[in-house]
Amino acid sequence: MNIQFSVGMAPNPRTWPLFDGRVKADGIDLIMSPVHASELFWRQLRFADFDLSDMSFSSLLIAIAHGDKRWVGLPIFTTRRLFHTGILVRRDGGIDTPADLKGKRVAVPEYQQTAALWTRGALQHEFGVAPKDMEFWMERNPEHSHGGATEFTAPPGVTIHQIPLGKDIGSMMLSGELQAALHYLVNQNLVDRSSADLWHHPAIKYLFPEPKAEGVRYYNKTGIYPINHCVVLKREIAEQHPWAILNIYKAFERANAIADEQRMEHVNYYLETGRLPADAKTALETTLVQYGIKANRRVLETAAQYSVEQGLTPRLLKLDEVFAPSTMEQ
Repeated sequence: MNIQFSVGMAPNPRTWPLFDGRVKADGIDLIMSPVHASELFWRQLRFADFDLSDMSFSSLLIAIAHGDKRWVGLPIFTTRRLFHTGILVRRDGGIDTPADLKGKRVAVPEYQQTAALWTRGALQHEFGVAPKDMEFWMERNPEHSHGGATEFTAPPGVTIHQIPLGKDIGSMMLSGELQAALHYLVNQNLVDRSSADLWHHPAIKYLFPEPKAEGVRYYNKTGIYPINHCVVLKREIAEQHPWAILNIYKAFERANAIADEQRMEHVNYYLETGRLPADAKTALETTLVQYGIKANRRVLETAAQYSVEQGLTPRLLKLDEVFAPSTMEQ
């Protein structure tokens, strides 16, 4: 008889094979619940609603550094993105380069979230813009935020204002009260509340006129493809059923392989129809979304270093403090 785990997960192509039953974990029935990531992380950090779930990597580092041992990390990374390429700014805000963000009123849904961690890291290390150089405005209130659940406080030297209820990032960007948004979310969930379509509004533009080109430049220079979420398992379950850890890991690996096969089907179609140049095939055959510590050590250690630099964690966490011992050689 299989054991049952409740699972909170943000559906995407790499997790759908687990939702639709094409992939199963040996000896485990995964009871899947689709939950938006913003809401999911708050529910897990505040209430520990699910046995297994996605988790903000930044929030996991903060929780562990402050003595919260409820979770064991699994090196399963279902979402990745070059976050700094998506910075939005007002056209009349006098912001044409990253250096122009200095002294500006800058929005984040949540200061400690991983997307903001990576964006601030890129701004500091690539463009010389430190967090203390900007004035931050945070949308999520303490009762419905990851920071509220981890007792987050503003790092020394960093100014963080709370966006009042009745306002949000979208409305304050359009009114001119805010001049930039490091990250912007429009979703119906229990945590985020913006609704304006800033991406297509004539008053708003991307900081980087060619976001894809900036992403290519950054990746070619640094080799970093930022990790956003990892997967966590309740520690009490990991200790009671240690065999389950690698069974879960292997199931997610199989789901990831299915997603990559589907991606290559699309690549081959576009090559055959002439919508992609023939010389793109070699590059596109490379699997960028890989799980495990070995393939991602540099990215994970960079995130941990940024967390210390930005005052989110009081010390540099080692990866063996974050992830299950049985996964460290994966």
